[in-house]
Amino acid sequence: MIAVRAFAKINLDLRIVGGLAGGYHELRTTFQSIALHDRLSFTTRRGSLVIESDDPACPVDGNIVERAASLMWKASGRSGSPAGVRVRIEKRIPVAAGLGGGSADAAAALPALARLWSVRLTPSQLLEMAASLGADVPFFLVGGTARGTGRGDVLSPLADRTRRWVVVATPPFGVSTKDAYRWFDEADAATPHAGRPFLGRRLSRGPHPLNDLQPPVVARLPQIGQLIDELRRHGASPAAMSGSGSAVFGLFARLSSAEAAADALVGHGRRVLLTRTLSRHEQRHLARPVLARK
Repeated sequence: MIAVRAFAKINLDLRIVGGLAGGYHELRTTFQSIALHDRLSFTTRRGSLVIESDDPACPVDGNIVERAASLMWKASGRSGSPAGVRVRIEKRIPVAAGLGGGSADAAAALPALARLWSVRLTPSQLLEMAASLGADVPFFLVGGTARGTGRGDVLSPLADRTRRWVVVATPPFGVSTKDAYRWFDEADAATPHAGRPFLGRRLSRGPHPLNDLQPPVVARLPQIGQLIDELRRHGASPAAMSGSGSAVFGLFARLSSAEAAADALVGHGRRVLLTRTLSRHEQRHLARPVLARK
């Protein structure tokens, strides 16, 4: 059996700076790896590919890991659909939370399946394969702190930042990425700057949030804004929504402060997790596929 960890991310900032062909948004964001992770195990079996998860919220039919397996199967020179392996996903990253759980799983699956099926790929080939699965999938092969531009798929590794403790809190619901961007577009279209998209939020008074998706999401789901406010009151600096939500995060320099904030946020159906940031070296070392006992 081959086992691999799939580490989550937070977006330290996320700016929408323009539009791209195909209705996509041009982003400028800073990704940061955190120690929160799923665990994937790959066991050989007879028959077709099987994907299982211990989390009912994690879809197993049409899972992005299946798409990753199809790409690696083809790269191995085999024909037909991927077969001969059972994938079990021990899900710890909340689903539909803006933490990149599905993308992280797909990125982790690629080197694990390459090892299982004896496929040799260069790092650039692996990144290209990851990018075909989703805009943020390549980041999970890079890790640490990185600037993402374009759709988030053009990566520039940044120097590791000082380690911080991270409190991640999710309300009892998720947010569709598609919905979050649609709400942003609707809010942007309603601002008084005809013909000048993506500029309206800069005309508003007061400090701008770290995440341009945060205001339209919070406008419809105020519980997310309440979580951010609570994190700030308990000393988080900064505190913001990650990606398209629904998860929010707060950074803390001291473990005791992070523990106190996490304890204060528990309740009301929330899921509260205490973790820390990871350097690029840590993420890459800890995410290596390893042989494991069943």
